[in-house]
Amino acid sequence: MKIAFVITRGDSIGGAHIHVRDLSLHLLAQGHSVTVIVGGQGDYTQELERVGVPYRSLAFLTREIRPRQELRALLELRGVLAEVQPDLVSTHSSKAGLLGRVAAWSLGLPVIFTAHGWAFTDGVPVRERRFYTVAERLLAPLARRIITVSEYDRQLARRHRVASERRLVTVHNGMPRLRGQMLARPDTQPPTLVMVARFQEQKDHATLLRALAGLTALPWTLELIGDGPLLPEMQALAAELQLTDRVNFLGARRDVAERLQAAHVFVLATHWEGFPRSILEAMRAGLPVVASAVGGVSEAVTDGVTGRVVPPADVAALRDALGGLISSPVERQQLGERGRAVFLAEFTFDHMLEHTLAVYRQVLGVRTLPLSPEISTPTSPPVPETAGS
Repeated sequence: MKIAFVITRGDSIGGAHIHVRDLSLHLLAQGHSVTVIVGGQGDYTQELERVGVPYRSLAFLTREIRPRQELRALLELRGVLAEVQPDLVSTHSSKAGLLGRVAAWSLGLPVIFTAHGWAFTDGVPVRERRFYTVAERLLAPLARRIITVSEYDRQLARRHRVASERRLVTVHNGMPRLRGQMLARPDTQPPTLVMVARFQEQKDHATLLRALAGLTALPWTLELIGDGPLLPEMQALAAELQLTDRVNFLGARRDVAERLQAAHVFVLATHWEGFPRSILEAMRAGLPVVASAVGGVSEAVTDGVTGRVVPPADVAALRDALGGLISSPVERQQLGERGRAVFLAEFTFDHMLEHTLAVYRQVLGVRTLPLSPEISTPTSPPVPETAGS
C-alpha cells in the first residue's frame, strides 16, 4: 500500500504530528510506502529525518487562513500528490484536511480526514468556528471516511450536520508502551505538578497559575513544558502572583517521559480539546490526571477514579482538585494506578493501529492489510504536546 499523509506546520510538533509519525513508522516497518507532506520546515521535518520517514515540504501550506495563498497551496499540494500517486491520502489537522481533501478528490484519489479536535468545537473563537463549520459541511462528502479521535467529536460533527453517520468513525488516540521502568511514584513527597502544552490561546495556563496562587501554604512545585507565543505573558503572570520560586518554565523538551516519571500529578488546563495525547502519556506513566472537562477528556479520565475532571476556566474548582491531591499521597497513588490500568486496556498504540488499519481496509476495499504480530511497537521519542492534541 502507498499512503500519503498531509499535515500543516513543519515548524512545530503537536499531537497530530506524533500521530502521523508513529503511523508512518509502523507502515514502513510492514513494507508499505509512506510519504508525509507537510507545510514548511522546522522541528517536525527534522524529527521525520531523524527517524527515517520520507517527507515532502510545501512552501505555501500554512496554518493561518490566507485567501491569496490558499490557491497556490492547493496547486502545490495537488502537484505533489500527482507525482507521488498514493493509493490513499490521509489528511490531518483542519487546514490540511480542507486542502488535502480537495486536492485528492480532484485527482480521483481516495482520501480520509482525521479530525484531531474540530475547529468548530466549544471554546474556539466564534468567527473561526463559523468558518470551519461551513467549510466542513461543504468538504465532508469528499472524504471516504472521517476519523474522529473521540466520541465527543463524532457526536459534535453529527450535531453540526457536518457528515453522515456512515462517514464518521471514532478511533481513540493511542500511545506506544514505555520501554523499561519509566513509571512515576506519585505517592512520594514533595509533589511536583506538570503540564505539557504549548503556550497559546487553546491552553489555559492562566487558570492553573491562579488556582495554585491560592495553595502556597501547601508544598508543591510546578513544571510547565512547552513553548509558544503566550510564554512571556504567562511568565509575567507567575511573577505577578509571586509564584516565580514555585513554577519552572522548561520550554520544549524531548525528555517528557522522564519528566512525567519524576512528577506526581499531571494537569491539563485547557479551553478546548479533541482527545489529548498528553493525558494518555500521563496515564501511561501512572500519574493521576487533573484536567478541564472539554472535548473527549472524560472518555479517558473518570472523575474520582483515574483523576479529577473540572469545569474549564474555573479557578476554584481546579484549586480544590489540586489541593486535595497535593495533600493526599495515597489518593495520588490510587488514581495513578487505575489510570495506568485503563491506558493498558484501552489506549495503547496497538489498539489504535488495529482500528485505523481497519478503516484503511474499508476505504480501499482490501480484505487483509497485514498487522504483523512480530513487529514490536516502537517507543515514540517523548515530544511535548503542542496545539490540537
